[in-house]
Amino acid sequence: MRISMDIELKDVPGQMLLALQPLSECKANLITVLHHHQKRTPRKTVSVQLVLETKPENIEIIKAKLEENGIRIIRVGEHRFRESIHAVLIGHVIHTGIQDTIDEIDKTGFAEVVDLSLSMPGINLLSSTLIKIDAVSKEDLQKALKILKEISTKKDLLMILPINIQACKN
Repeated sequence: MRISMDIELKDVPGQMLLALQPLSECKANLITVLHHHQKRTPRKTVSVQLVLETKPENIEIIKAKLEENGIRIIRVGEHRFRESIHAVLIGHVIHTGIQDTIDEIDKTGFAEVVDLSLSMPGINLLSSTLIKIDAVSKEDLQKALKILKEISTKKDLLMILPINIQACKN
């Protein structure tokens, strides 16, 4: 079962480890961690979004262990992302900054980059990346693709989508 979980961590060293230990103990498979360190909550804590796969019976155990570790659980629910797509970017992917490309998608709140594979054949040669984006809905996936298209155009990257995708209307 895939679960998303929003938690809050104190802004002190070791808190992320305290949050991940219960997942490890219950043999949950961690899919995604979004650590919003720059965005503090009104309680001066750091917001973290987790996506994990685990057996349904482990969810309550994980929640209890997190609470024992002093970690505030904001939300637990089935994975909210329903749509996904793979896209290929070709060009100077690294030299033009892949991190800000990922950040632009992730900060939307309705989509996130969940996987990335990179090929760099040489320093001055074009690189390519296979990027997987998950989104809440088909409409949100289209919005994320529009953002990726705008970034690709700005960075002079070729964006290739699966043949069955009608990308970026307008």
